[in-house]
Amino acid sequence: MVTQITSVEQFDQAIKADKLVVVDFYSLTCGPCKMIAPIVEKFAAQYTEADFYKVDCDDLGAAAQSNNISALPTFVFFKGGKEITRVIGANPSGVKSTIAANL
Repeated sequence: MVTQITSVEQFDQAIKADKLVVVDFYSLTCGPCKMIAPIVEKFAAQYTEADFYKVDCDDLGAAAQSNNISALPTFVFFKGGKEITRVIGANPSGVKSTIAANL
């Protein structure tokens, strides 16, 4: 399951996990974001050892700004509160291979 982040505090807490955390920065008005959303849901079901979150950049611009999000969708991968890498754009194979490589 992909959990919606609704506050900066919730975001800060979520990324502190010692396991892989995948954050999908998206917008409801973004076509590629809508296209990849069901694929990310499948990845969340497949890779249960990682935590999956999504951040609506229109509702939570502070989190997007503090993470230097300049294109949507952007997938940022964290471990222990530190960014380890990111995938920019609706790139299912890139997201999947990044998850697999960092578990």
